[in-house]
Amino acid sequence: MSLIHVANLTFCYEGSFDNIFENVSFSLDSNWKLGFMGRNGKGKTTFLKLLLGEYGYAGTISASTDFDYFPYRIQGEEMERWASELMEGWKPGCQEWRVLCELEKLKAPAELLYRPFGTLSHGERTKVFLAVLFSGENDFLLIDEPTNHLDRESREAVKQYLNGKKGFILVSHDRDLLDACIDHVLVLNRKSIEVQSGNFSTWWENKCRKDHFARMENEKHLRELASLKRAVDQSGRWARKNENTKIGYDPIKDHDRGNGTRPYIGAKTKKMQKRVKSYETRMEREMEAKEGLLKDLENPVALKLYGLAYHKERLLDARDLTLGYKGTEKAVLKDFSFELKRGERVFLHGQNGCGKSTFIKALLAAEETWTQESLRVVSGELRTGSGLKISYVSQDTDFLRGSIRDFCDSRGLEESLFCALLRQLDMERTQFGKNMEDFSEGQKKKVLIAASLMTPAHLYIWDEPLNYVDVFSRMQIENLLLQYEPSMLVVDHDVRFRERIATRVVEVG
Repeated sequence: MSLIHVANLTFCYEGSFDNIFENVSFSLDSNWKLGFMGRNGKGKTTFLKLLLGEYGYAGTISASTDFDYFPYRIQGEEMERWASELMEGWKPGCQEWRVLCELEKLKAPAELLYRPFGTLSHGERTKVFLAVLFSGENDFLLIDEPTNHLDRESREAVKQYLNGKKGFILVSHDRDLLDACIDHVLVLNRKSIEVQSGNFSTWWENKCRKDHFARMENEKHLRELASLKRAVDQSGRWARKNENTKIGYDPIKDHDRGNGTRPYIGAKTKKMQKRVKSYETRMEREMEAKEGLLKDLENPVALKLYGLAYHKERLLDARDLTLGYKGTEKAVLKDFSFELKRGERVFLHGQNGCGKSTFIKALLAAEETWTQESLRVVSGELRTGSGLKISYVSQDTDFLRGSIRDFCDSRGLEESLFCALLRQLDMERTQFGKNMEDFSEGQKKKVLIAASLMTPAHLYIWDEPLNYVDVFSRMQIENLLLQYEPSMLVVDHDVRFRERIATRVVEVG
């Protein structure tokens, strides 16, 4: 066991006006199974890179352990080489027999090490990376979003594997994974950093209680401040009115007023002014007590959806559909039959490579929403409703380039409303001046989701929309979909999201 101490850490990117971290201090135990959470863009991946020593910073990070990072970087030409040839470069001193033992724990075949890396699926690559990562000894491991793009079976294998390990930081927004694998949390709140024992559900329950207490305390302080303000105003008026009686009086009406009256009035005024000062001091104390109560409060704004009502019950259907790609005889999707009715939120479920995204691309091509020249219908029939308007979120974000203004112009979106929606999804205004290629992956996903929400449509097709999106925004989006109940076709492997949103789950493959 060893401790990792962070003291007075301050860091900002070159050219940025805002610090990512400012005078941050906390300690971690290298034996912990630590979940790392926070809003998109708060600096989770940045902190991992600081531990690795990739950036300069002010303050100190002291540790008596080595760090290793998931995922490993792969160069383009390395995709043709075997993992067994690459792993020495990923983790110097890595022993192949140890990697094979870890692959067995992941229920993955040894032959994954002896195939060109580019031929491996997302799930297979993740398992190889994790096997290499955990093949060392005494390292503290930095695991950055390992389950993105993985199907249910691969996620379950990773979850069970990590549950049996310790000595790592896990960055993830998958609530099911966090509950199963961690015993401590490190949370980047809005204005503070919190370290706490327990899993995600324990932390979330505590946070809800703390937020509720903060709201109640804030309301109590506001009531007290209002009462004190009224007392200050009233006492101030009395003092001024009393002081004004010192000068000028009617000798007939005030015949009993003598030479000693003025000192008496002055003393009485001074006493009232002292009471005003006492009230003001109490007000200052109340304001100080109130300050900071709501600094870490999460209060997501209710989002809006610009859905359209479709005139028919059935939106689309497929009959014995077989899909493939030009230049290959192998069918990606075989004999698939499916229909979607108005008001349904259907989740497609199946292993990676079973044809879920291919089916979605065929739908978009049929509606001329997406150009897919290489896709071909081998047999069967695919029909979409007449005049059906589709709003689409792609799992790919690499095409996002340039400014938000250019993006809005290309999509026909009102820029001010679009930025307001991104603010509601908790993107900082400072991000709006950057090019989108400089956004985090979670921020890029929010751009696509916001564009979809602003696009009036009969059907919303979302392909892995929540990859990299933070937990708070996921819950915010869930509440939106439950409120508006749009017609949807979704591919997503987040168990909690599917359980809350899906009206029907269709198995593919």
